[in-house]
Amino acid sequence: MELELLYEDNHIIVVNKPNGVLVHVDKTGDTSMEDYVREYIRKKYAKPGNVYTQSVHRLDRPVSGALILAKTGKGKERMAALFKERKVRKTYWALSHAYPAEESGTVRQYLKKNRQRNIVFASEAPSEDAKYAETSYQLVGRGEPFYLFELHPLTGRPHQIRVMMKTIGSPILGDLKYGGEKINNPRAILLHCRQIEFEHPVKHVPITITAGLPNVQAWHTVRHLLPEKNK
Repeated sequence: MELELLYEDNHIIVVNKPNGVLVHVDKTGDTSMEDYVREYIRKKYAKPGNVYTQSVHRLDRPVSGALILAKTGKGKERMAALFKERKVRKTYWALSHAYPAEESGTVRQYLKKNRQRNIVFASEAPSEDAKYAETSYQLVGRGEPFYLFELHPLTGRPHQIRVMMKTIGSPILGDLKYGGEKINNPRAILLHCRQIEFEHPVKHVPITITAGLPNVQAWHTVRHLLPEKNK
């Protein structure tokens, strides 16, 4: 796979993750984004032996978009602290066939994951082992026949946006696990991490990373809804 690089310096690298690719190696043994980036660094800089590469956050396998990986231990530690302190602003875009209960709002839920089934359940009240999740969203518009949403997760829980979209009545296209309609790529859902904003953990300068949309027909139907600079 040819990497789409969005940013690189001595401490971090940001790539545009395709749908269907793992972030970390799992029991499937499939090649992960960490593997691809590690190989890229090894070849570009002719590094012998082990190459340090670790993601500092995650995107679900079927999700696309901006993914930050650390090239040094310092980069990993400091980026992880920014995420923990909620100093990283993430913007996601999602497509759905269904009009939401409300066009904008903030959804606050408690999420509990069933690890055997790899599915997350939501409730409005706290319970044992449930984690608080908060996501704001805005319906941007409609590109026949799909609705485009912009989403900003405050927390970073597993499947958080996917569950939230189901809660508002607009499950994500392709996300069969949470009620979305089937698409022609079983390895993808139409959720994309469009932009990440943060202060560089070492250089202390503002960084804004924008990831281009996948070349999928459904995304093309909503391009007219986007500001010119975002197309």
